[in-house]
Amino acid sequence: MWVYEKKLQFPVQIEHPDPSFAKIVITQIGGPDGELSASMRYLNQRYAMPYDRVKAMLTDIGTEELAHLEMVSAIVYQLTRNLSVDEIKKAGFDAYYVDHTTGIWPQAASGAPFTSTYFQSKGDPITDLMEDMAAEQKARTTYDNLIREACDPDVIAPLVFLREREIVHFQRFGEALAYVQKQLDSDNYYRYNPAFDK
Repeated sequence: MWVYEKKLQFPVQIEHPDPSFAKIVITQIGGPDGELSASMRYLNQRYAMPYDRVKAMLTDIGTEELAHLEMVSAIVYQLTRNLSVDEIKKAGFDAYYVDHTTGIWPQAASGAPFTSTYFQSKGDPITDLMEDMAAEQKARTTYDNLIREACDPDVIAPLVFLREREIVHFQRFGEALAYVQKQLDSDNYYRYNPAFDK
């Protein structure tokens, strides 16, 4: 059960629309390393996690990723609000506009639609936590790339916040992996799945 606070985790207040940047930042909604795949990854992996402490962490981070999805959606919306059709065409945002007007729809910067193949849930604590650490680093790299491309401080500030959270999540998953490994025999914890093999 979640309690929804009706505010963004970090404020998004973009004064100047920029549909060209919206075309690339949208990847953090529905791209391969975006917030939607992160939230689905962690919220699904928690079911097979045999350690309550790690299961709770997956729930917490998965929930926070939904908050990040909300932030990136606010960024895309604010970058595309109140545009004329001419501005949309000039920015090359017309293909998206035809399908979605300026509504939020999960896709990558390439235009590829979101797919569940972007995330994995193997039901093996070590495998899943390794996946999670890699996912956080890939998301951090994507935010690095977006920050380099951005020029509006109103856009950069929430992107920097989101990048910092990827680093924190990477660290938490590393701690979780160390915890799981301590629960197992160090000579054989790669030989079996503690969530399945007894």
